[in-house]
Amino acid sequence: MSEYLITVNNLKKYFPIKKGLLNRTAGHVKAVDGISFNIKRGQILGIVGESGCGKSTLGRTILRLLPPTGGEVFYEGKNVFSMNKREMNKMRTKMQIIFQDPYSSLNPRLPVYEIVGEAMLQHGIVKNKKEMKEKAIEVIIKCGLLPEQADRYPHQFSGGQRQRICIARAIAVNPDFIVCDEAVSALDVSIQSQIINLLKDAQEDFGLTYMFISHDLSVVRFISDEVAVMYLGQIIEKGGKKQIFSNPLHPYTEALLSAVPSIDTSLKQNKKRIILDGDIPSLVNPPKGCRFSTRCPYVKDICREETPEYREINTGHFTMCHKVNGVF
Repeated sequence: MSEYLITVNNLKKYFPIKKGLLNRTAGHVKAVDGISFNIKRGQILGIVGESGCGKSTLGRTILRLLPPTGGEVFYEGKNVFSMNKREMNKMRTKMQIIFQDPYSSLNPRLPVYEIVGEAMLQHGIVKNKKEMKEKAIEVIIKCGLLPEQADRYPHQFSGGQRQRICIARAIAVNPDFIVCDEAVSALDVSIQSQIINLLKDAQEDFGLTYMFISHDLSVVRFISDEVAVMYLGQIIEKGGKKQIFSNPLHPYTEALLSAVPSIDTSLKQNKKRIILDGDIPSLVNPPKGCRFSTRCPYVKDICREETPEYREINTGHFTMCHKVNGVF
């Protein structure tokens, strides 16, 4: 059995831009552009970055909810993108997602037990609707809801309770890998902590592997084992949680961490607030060379001309930066 549950090789996802009466392709939005990484079995990889950098697109493309433009994704050594419809349908029980908005991702016409249990019935995990309801109630209880709530509908729950339903639906089919796409960003802080603890408990109980997408660095620091920092469709730095938060190498990561509001002194390695000039460039026409060169305080001429290599600086700590790679 491989050490890595998920392996991503040079993954790309481009969205065409159509213009004119003939609906011709005038360009592409390069939402995910050549990303490679591994996720170890039973661990949590946090994905962070500014809004619009491609985090959610990355997660959905890995699960093949969006068709890829290029690259490969392997689950236990099996290429997910080469699977036929029957094989992919079976793979759905192994790879699940928790969406950002719990209300819009729940069918308002179904009671909770059907929302949680319909996939179990479809994939043959249970034999009939009676068994489906029994199993669904078991999962609902594990996710902190009451059994009498199983017959209620999504509009009768609070935001935190709806997210618990989404988590119950994801783990009901006994998956190995779950993408958490901003799973707590729409919730109050007190509810966030409950959902995060629920995710951690589910990881321990079911041996789950997570890809946790979030813009909240405090949450990522608490829940993740490894952290990958995205910028403009690429992963520019990846390493262990302690490495990233105690010794960030890329200037963009330094700027992100300097903006974290916290009373925790361990998060204040950059006491000076780093203000980046300008806005994030367009994913349609990303800058030549280093994509962060238009905002980087250390930019040199080589940064605007040559794309930096994605190199391992320390054990398990990768980054993409000319300055860190010793070019200047």
